[in-house]
Parts: sequence; C-alpha cells; structure tokens
Amino acid sequence: MSADNRAVLTAVFEGLARGDGRAFVEAMAEDFTWIMIGSTDWSGVYRGKAAVRGELLRPLMTRFKSYRNTARRFIVEGDWAAVQCAGDAETTDGKRYDNSYCWVVRFRDGRMVELTEYMDTQLVIDALGPFERTTAA
Repeated sequence: MSADNRAVLTAVFEGLARGDGRAFVEAMAEDFTWIMIGSTDWSGVYRGKAAVRGELLRPLMTRFKSYRNTARRFIVEGDWAAVQCAGDAETTDGKRYDNSYCWVVRFRDGRMVELTEYMDTQLVIDALGPFERTTAA
C-alpha cells in the first residue's frame, strides 16, 4: 500500500510543481478533510471534497497570480505520508508567498482522506491577509 500511496503523491506533486492542481483534486476522496493549522483567518477544518474546493481552494487561488508547490521529501508508511514541500507563488498584488510546508496525509483505498497542513502562519497573514468566510444560504 505504501508504494501505491507514494505513486499518488508523486503524481500530485508532479502536477503542483507545474502549477497544475488536477491530480491533487483527483486524489481527494469525496469525504476528504483539510486541516489548516494555526489561528489565521484561513486556518480551520474543511470537510468534504466539495467544501475544500469551494470554501478553501477557490477563494485561495483567486489570491494568486501564480502558484507552484514542489515536494522536497516524502516519508510514506502504510496509509500515512509526510511531505516536506516548498511553495513558489506570487499574489495578485505582487507579494511573494514562498511558504514552507509539511503535509501529513492519510490515505484510504488509494485516495487522500485527510491532510493536515503545517506552514509559516505569519506569512499567511502577511501575504494573504484576511479571509472573509461566506456561509451558504
């Protein structure tokens, strides 16, 4: 199972390194949960693939002129993986957002079901600013 999960992560990061998030989205299970650590406006728990895409990724990506994320190291054991990765991004207002990340990912049946993201939260505040959450009517 570890080899399969490593292959999924390799495909995900090959895309992200080019600025293409399709393999990342395809690797998410429908019940995928993204946990963004910290106490920033962006921090929180996003549950479900649709919520992650609509409530987190869509507004987040509107802040970027360009965004790439390159894996530096994978540690994969069974259904768990840790990925040390580095962002290469520019916001729409010209700020650099070159964050350093550690993603801890849990897999089930070859799909990502949970991702906990550790990053430089001060950079999130400085470069991305406040995030106004909207709730569905």
